[in-house]
Amino acid sequence: MRLCFLVEEHYRHDGMPNEVIRQLTAWGHQVDVVRPGGSLLRMTEAVRAGAHDAWVLKTVSGGPGLTLLEAAAAAGMTTVNDARSIRGVRDKALAAAIGRARGLPLPPTYAAACPELLREIPAAEYPLVVKPADGSSGRAVHLVSSPERLEAMLPVLADEGLLIAQPYVPNSGTDIKVYGVGGELYATERCSPLNPDPSVRERRVPLSAEVAAIAAQVGAVYGLDLYGVDVLLGPDGPVVVDVNDFPSFRQVPDAAARVARAVLDLARTGGSPPPPTASALPYVPPVPIPAQVSARAGDGA
Repeated sequence: MRLCFLVEEHYRHDGMPNEVIRQLTAWGHQVDVVRPGGSLLRMTEAVRAGAHDAWVLKTVSGGPGLTLLEAAAAAGMTTVNDARSIRGVRDKALAAAIGRARGLPLPPTYAAACPELLREIPAAEYPLVVKPADGSSGRAVHLVSSPERLEAMLPVLADEGLLIAQPYVPNSGTDIKVYGVGGELYATERCSPLNPDPSVRERRVPLSAEVAAIAAQVGAVYGLDLYGVDVLLGPDGPVVVDVNDFPSFRQVPDAAARVARAVLDLARTGGSPPPPTASALPYVPPVPIPAQVSARAGDGA
């Protein structure tokens, strides 16, 4: 097969997706790598229908790669993930609206084009978690304890563009990161970006049926095939606090090969995910995506 990987400069030397590219190449597939952030693009000629079996995007939020992926999708080519689905989770304000409307356990979410508008949030909602709507990798996530603290932080928030604010969910200081790949779910526990602790290392953990069902529903709601979900175990149950496309897949065993196989399956099926299957891996086994929520929901984003 012939594949095109769009890799932003931020990930130029990153293990993911470079290990996936090496694996696909080792299997005999042709992989063309385009770096949208470091190349002059002739947009009228960059996308040629039929030149590739699938286009794959690994990009930072706000990077130019998504525009090129959307151009490929508009030309009728298979994209991984679906370009519309990526847009639906890259904008965290949009993702919150979609998720809450489709029954996902997301916290109430406010959006503000300028930080001064956050003054209108009732004091009873504090403490708040405030972050850019297009943020990623835990960047610029702030815990705001009170309206007075918000006033002091307004200059810091001034250049972040559209902001979202959510009531803080009390938790143990760690969150559960669930990775979805190839019809299976893998869970890890890691330190929350609001509670940095260098001694806490990300590790594989068992995945409860409740969190597995939520993570599978996330894939269906947003129409994602390769994705990550951040879940906090709050006093009222699991809460989804972030969703991202094409994450790092850290701690997933044989991650490069699993992601590479998933990309090939999606390329062969035109973007439809493979049927969920149980894994025979020892140690903490992944949880198959429940059949009732495993169907692609590309029109939901």
